[in-house]
Amino acid sequence: MTAADTVTRAGATPDQPQPYVELGLTGPEYQRIRQVLGRRPTDAELALYSVMWSEHCSYKSSKVHLRQFAEKAPPSDALLAGIGANAGVVDIGAGYAVTFKIESHNHPSYVEPHQGAATGVGGIVRDILAMGARPVAVMDSLRFGPAGAGDTQRVLSGVVSGISFYGNCLGLPNIGGELAFDACYAGNPLVNALCVGVMRHGDLKLAAADGPGNKVILLGSRTGPDGIGGASVLASATFGGDGGHSAKRPSVQVGDPFLEKLLIECCLELYHDGLVAGIQDLGAAGVACATTELAAAGTGGMRVRLDAVPLRDPSLGPPEILMSESQERMMAVVEPDKVPALSAVCAKWGVQATVIGEVTGTGRLEMTWHGETVVDIPPGSAADEGPVYSRPLARPGWQDRLAADDPAALPRPSGASGLRAALLALLGSPGLADKTWVTEQYDRYVRGDTVLAMPEDGGLLRVDEETGLGVALATDGNGRYALLDPYAGAQLALCEAYRNVAVTGARPLAVTNCMNFGSPEDPAVMWQFAEAVRGLADGCAVLGVPVTGGNVSFYNQTGEDAIQPTPVIGVLGVHADVRRRLSIGFTDDGARIVLLGRTGPEFGGSAWAHVVHAHIGGQPPRVDFDAERALAGVLADAAAAGVAGAAHDLSDGGLAVALAESCLRGGRGCRVRLPGDAFTFLFSESAARAIVAVRPGAEAEFAGICAAHAVPAETIGTVGGHLLEVEDSFTITLAELAGVHGGALPAIFG
Repeated sequence: MTAADTVTRAGATPDQPQPYVELGLTGPEYQRIRQVLGRRPTDAELALYSVMWSEHCSYKSSKVHLRQFAEKAPPSDALLAGIGANAGVVDIGAGYAVTFKIESHNHPSYVEPHQGAATGVGGIVRDILAMGARPVAVMDSLRFGPAGAGDTQRVLSGVVSGISFYGNCLGLPNIGGELAFDACYAGNPLVNALCVGVMRHGDLKLAAADGPGNKVILLGSRTGPDGIGGASVLASATFGGDGGHSAKRPSVQVGDPFLEKLLIECCLELYHDGLVAGIQDLGAAGVACATTELAAAGTGGMRVRLDAVPLRDPSLGPPEILMSESQERMMAVVEPDKVPALSAVCAKWGVQATVIGEVTGTGRLEMTWHGETVVDIPPGSAADEGPVYSRPLARPGWQDRLAADDPAALPRPSGASGLRAALLALLGSPGLADKTWVTEQYDRYVRGDTVLAMPEDGGLLRVDEETGLGVALATDGNGRYALLDPYAGAQLALCEAYRNVAVTGARPLAVTNCMNFGSPEDPAVMWQFAEAVRGLADGCAVLGVPVTGGNVSFYNQTGEDAIQPTPVIGVLGVHADVRRRLSIGFTDDGARIVLLGRTGPEFGGSAWAHVVHAHIGGQPPRVDFDAERALAGVLADAAAAGVAGAAHDLSDGGLAVALAESCLRGGRGCRVRLPGDAFTFLFSESAARAIVAVRPGAEAEFAGICAAHAVPAETIGTVGGHLLEVEDSFTITLAELAGVHGGALPAIFG
């Protein structure tokens, strides 16, 4: 065993060179660490600060903008825990609380797709567990390079297998998400994972180490070399343009979902028995993060024996132990007289529990290695007082040129055959095609509480069987819209997720987000990011749905080529009675199809322009928050009254794609007459719109609901038959629709 670099030795060797640059720290950051400590850091301290001050953990480039979420937050009686907690928690009534959050695992999923995606699921599940809740479902928002590109096969297949492997083994249903393709994601796929958990109000747990003398206990997996440097290097830097992703392979964690399942059940029993005073999951930055955050949030003092940490690799020293991101680990703070009972519960579940330290009142985080002190820092300096940068930002010069490239100049389909061909082209495009090839690899109904799942607009879960109380969730994002206007693009993503929750019959309540952008050192990227954050904060304030937390993922670029700015927004809503949910499928013959909202010629960033003409330009659709809120009110009231048999939001591909999807989902055709220009009504992507299939005999009551909310409503057709028919234009059989829609992804990916 090599002798560790101790605090005493660090004080005696101030000029010893240290590899701070290799660990992702800048010269000024390194000098600041020295100022905080009054000496050079030990190797272990340097490792600790490098991960805690990384972009991934400290939000040093985004913090100045993210403050808007709290500053502009609308009043909310439902919010029980928000920004700063492991995950947001909201009250949904009847004594129930729900916690949910979305996070990225983008870089690891490019390097090692299966393990990167699998451990992304595992990490977000532990965030939910750390709040005191039982995880009950997951979702994922995925983006890849062109579907036909060679590397997309490797990345997509691995990511999907990783998500399905981990989630299925945990017994968690995957109830929805997104799948999109664009050349900008070729070297930088986006793998954003969401988890939702359910608890009673009194079950809420805090991540704080209070009570001097309380024991610090590491639960779960032994610590190994996997994931070392994941936060400070892999997640906080761009990939080079040389395709040398294999060089970073050791930075990707390796997951064991079977151990995580045991860890979940073990922790829930510990919570139930009142054996835990504080709890924190170990994700990015591992032991370094858990100890500093627990200590900083509590009394401020903790003493840890790093040589007590159970290891898979006995050659690991203090820096590696601190930086390791080995999965399936939690850190608990436990009163001394409860340690035997905790050990007994852990033994029952086969979960290793090791006392590695104790809470102190010193205000210092101290760590020893075989009796010698290797870390002695004020924990807040690492957890809360990292560098904060106001990065230069500048609206790029090409933004005006992009906005001026109006899709109105693009050739439009002429006649019935052209409109028909355009619809089939959209339905068969990878981004709009049937996602069954992916979703059939996920268990959507395990646990028995899934009410709606893909291909529905939103996932819906039953929380209380007796009353039917439930929650709906949706994730949405559109990189094309955000590229054209990042402020409006973020708001459009918010509105679509809000709308997708509403079309299930639920009332939107709260928001989580994952902000996926290129390098913060690029002023154009920082302008995009700042505008997107501002747009989301402003939008949430108007809609009355607070941001409860989320994630920022920077450096999503290869060389100089950044991804499209891609804010992914998750919205959670409360459904009073899931037995009255709305599906997208047309099932009632004779039901009247009503188009809600106003349609205009809005094609900037549209699926039609992108698929048919490979075009991105112009202005994205106009945002109208009042219209979105009113539409959501109509949908919730219609579901509660039982007058609607189906509802589907209008977004990518417009009315044409929505009608086709509703026909295919319900196994019924429809006949519609368009109230204006056929091309505009079929393919426009105007926001704040939905179609509703009104139950026969309920037309007058539904019209009254629309009038009460002042939502424009026009009956455009009737459900029935085996054709999608647009009067005076074209017909397509459901069989042909199904062949085009369902055959696209299997034809590409097998």
